[in-house]
Amino acid sequence: MVDTEQLAAACWSTVSLSEPSWLELSVLSGISGVAGVDEVGRGALFGPVVAAAVILPDHACPKLIAAKIRDSKKLSSSRRTKLAQQICTLAIDWKIGFASTAEIDQINILQATLLAMKRAVLKLRVQPTICLIDGNQSIKGLLLPQQTIVKGDERSLNIAAASIVAKVWRDDLVLRLASKYPMYGLERNKGYGSQQHLFALQQYGPSPLHRQSFRPCQIKC
Repeated sequence: MVDTEQLAAACWSTVSLSEPSWLELSVLSGISGVAGVDEVGRGALFGPVVAAAVILPDHACPKLIAAKIRDSKKLSSSRRTKLAQQICTLAIDWKIGFASTAEIDQINILQATLLAMKRAVLKLRVQPTICLIDGNQSIKGLLLPQQTIVKGDERSLNIAAASIVAKVWRDDLVLRLASKYPMYGLERNKGYGSQQHLFALQQYGPSPLHRQSFRPCQIKC
């Protein structure tokens, strides 16, 4: 069993370093079945919030470090796509979960984010030994050991992998939807509030897939 107190201490003890101090190489060394869980799209105006849960084998860690894995936001689109393919090939198991715009509007974005994370974990065929959750909010009702890690995508290889897989999956979804709603420039902004996107909302109003509970989408044309 993972010592969650030791893990929590390790998570909080390290400041930002030029090279990440990956938990899988220190306090989690030799522990199998660690699931990293992260989300993307929390701040977007359009589309679902998406989470991924990823379990990596030990032999994947040096390969991903050599490939310069890092937080998905710090990677180019092409690098993310290549890394996502590598991660999914190497992973023991990985799954996607999401919460729809209707769910976001009904239960708020924080609860929808945690719901997407929970759905991703529960889809895993392999039951994790522990779930490492990016951020400071644990997943309610998840009957598995879990540890929240602030800036977890900079600390845990499994979380960084989940961040990349979730980002690529959501971007692909938004790109497919862009042709249905061409006026919002979704192929460029991926549903986030760019200047062009905000202008289009003023001009055309929100689509059925915009988050009506978000202030920029509360526009009547």
